[in-house]
Amino acid sequence: MSAADAPRSKRLSLLGSTGSIGEQTLAVAAAAPERFEVVALAAGRNIEKLADQVRRFRPELVSVADAAGAAELRERLGSQTIELLVGDEGLRAVAEHPADLVVSALVGAVGLAPTLAAIRAGRDIALANKEVMVTAGALVLREVKAHGVALLPVDSEHSAIFQALCGQRIEDVERLILTASGGPFRTWTADQIAEATVEQALNHPNWEMGPKITIDSASLMNKGLEVIEARWLFDIPPERVDVVVHPQSIIHSLVEFVDTSVLAQLGLPDMRVPIAVALAYPERIDLDLPVLDLAALGRMDFETPDRKRFPCLELAFESLRADEAAPAVVNAANEIAVAAFLEGQIRFPEIAATNGAVLNSHVGRGVSGSLRDLADVEEADAWARTCAREWIRGTA
Repeated sequence: MSAADAPRSKRLSLLGSTGSIGEQTLAVAAAAPERFEVVALAAGRNIEKLADQVRRFRPELVSVADAAGAAELRERLGSQTIELLVGDEGLRAVAEHPADLVVSALVGAVGLAPTLAAIRAGRDIALANKEVMVTAGALVLREVKAHGVALLPVDSEHSAIFQALCGQRIEDVERLILTASGGPFRTWTADQIAEATVEQALNHPNWEMGPKITIDSASLMNKGLEVIEARWLFDIPPERVDVVVHPQSIIHSLVEFVDTSVLAQLGLPDMRVPIAVALAYPERIDLDLPVLDLAALGRMDFETPDRKRFPCLELAFESLRADEAAPAVVNAANEIAVAAFLEGQIRFPEIAATNGAVLNSHVGRGVSGSLRDLADVEEADAWARTCAREWIRGTA
């Protein structure tokens, strides 16, 4: 093949470059430099790490959180010249920068506005920010359809579903089945869970994660949020989304079709795989990673999740049945409740109790529950946080 016939490298913009997903995205890109060109980076306040990334990938545009970070970055880069912006303006500029793919890997609600900006600019999205679809799934889905862009999931469970759906018709899907590890309390009784300490809840059997997501795994709220995300990512009714507990975490998710066929994606847990799937789609790239040895694995186990012992999972389904804003309400309430549990203000079962109380209050307050724009998302989020704090003060 001549140089003229060689495929053009894919231009990547990365929102959240210094986080875990951001770093692994850059590692995948660096392993295939002929396939990917990193053209824009957005980070927060980890300027030392960002400076190393800028020196290595030489992007055209960089964004940082504030002016102090910008000054530090210029000092660290010395004579290297870049376009440098700050704050919300910088995030939006990175999101809209000419690129083939925008990787949305910011943590939390801060990722919603730039992701919407990227969609409206006609950029395809590799989505690693769960809150984007959890808090504003209906709004994001409408924008994706209106602008004709691709939304490629990076979360391992949703990537597994995406891979199983390739070449299939969504009309032929009977169920999307998300797998869950079960968390540290999988085999505990309800009475034992009621007395769980913070230390016990943070003791995940499979992975070391941040405290918030580890507590969510213990309550199965994390799987509930993934159910919400799946409903919007794949535009499928919530009653056709299901969860199965799979402690080995080898099957990352499954799709059942109307003819009873089931397709699953298997592999050793490594986030570089779903990242690479999203970056290279519709192609694949060679990754130098350990391969799955089924004979060595020996067995895989499956269980039905107990929604009575883990009511947060059922609350996620209830929020989807309520209205477009209800998932944002549950998500915000859960963030407040988890923080209160970690600070010793409430017991573990009161996380679900808080979430349920706030959801019921939302349903009963008589608002439309539709998400027309970002302001509606922000209003639902702020109201739910206030309501959750008041509920916790009343029960503590």
